[in-house]
Amino acid sequence: MALLARTRPLAALSTKTLLISRSSNFRRLLPMAQVRSVSFKSYIVTPKELSDALAKNVRTKISTAPRVIPICASWFLPNDPQGRTGLQVFKEQRIPSARFFDLDAVKDHDSPYPHMLPTAEGFAKAMQKMGIKKDDAVVIYDSKELGIFSAPRVGWTFRVFGHPSVYLLNNFRLWVEQGYPTESGEPPVMAEEPSRYPEPQINPDMVVKFAEVKQIAKDHDKEGAEGIQILDARPRGRWAGTAPEPRPGLSSGHIPGSYSVSHSELLDPKTGALLSSEELRKVFESKGLDPNKPIISSCGTGVTAAVIETALGEADFGRADDRRLYDGSWTEWAQRVTEKDNLIHKES
Repeated sequence: MALLARTRPLAALSTKTLLISRSSNFRRLLPMAQVRSVSFKSYIVTPKELSDALAKNVRTKISTAPRVIPICASWFLPNDPQGRTGLQVFKEQRIPSARFFDLDAVKDHDSPYPHMLPTAEGFAKAMQKMGIKKDDAVVIYDSKELGIFSAPRVGWTFRVFGHPSVYLLNNFRLWVEQGYPTESGEPPVMAEEPSRYPEPQINPDMVVKFAEVKQIAKDHDKEGAEGIQILDARPRGRWAGTAPEPRPGLSSGHIPGSYSVSHSELLDPKTGALLSSEELRKVFESKGLDPNKPIISSCGTGVTAAVIETALGEADFGRADDRRLYDGSWTEWAQRVTEKDNLIHKES
């Protein structure tokens, strides 16, 4: 999501507050005593920017100021050829002081779908267990093996629950290749007590549910329809219905009227990093998308849909308040629509 750095000289601020540079959607004022002089210019953070921030943000026993916390969000599909897991690669190589966010654990455990958002209580408990405080700046990153993949989903989750300072590293593969420090092995046991992260409020305006998507699909091509654009991040073969889904028994295909925007099209093929804003805009324009119409991002389970959501923001394509993510995505869709609905389309 494209962010703007808007700061003012300290003299222009009151003695009690300091404006932190953040997304215009999430900018806020914090008490001066809680602010550390480390900020990022945009939601997308380079390895150098993170390294510099961590160097300025050395933790001490007496410091009560906000911290910069790297969070590993590595995750692999259930049919990964090498059987890798996020926790495995986190233990093999990670940014020093990083915490691990488990997408398979921090979710709605009462839902039959794999990665639905956790409850507000569940999110708060996960933050408490990880030792994350509400005023920490979190920088989410992916595995070097896949490049940008699941970290945008975790970043989106933090934003949905209103965490004030959330950023995305672009990316861990470059962090490693550029020689920044890493560590391995079992992560050290945190010396600090679990945090007192407060139970947050979810932002419903960032999420779209099945019933609304179903109505949009039924209205597709009808006169007077709103023209909401659904972007699907799955590989084109799965969208077209010519390749199988990774979950056994699940039909492939696509939501009527949806566009195939495979998340890999938004990444540099060599580094796995997000393309530049100009390149991202060209991708969206090449699909015939209209930035003046609302956009819903979708994928298999709501994970790589967030890659599209992030890329739209970075490209400044469409209005931020007109972009949402379909949490259940194709896994929910293919299980809930019926043959009578005729809402699973395939390319002939």
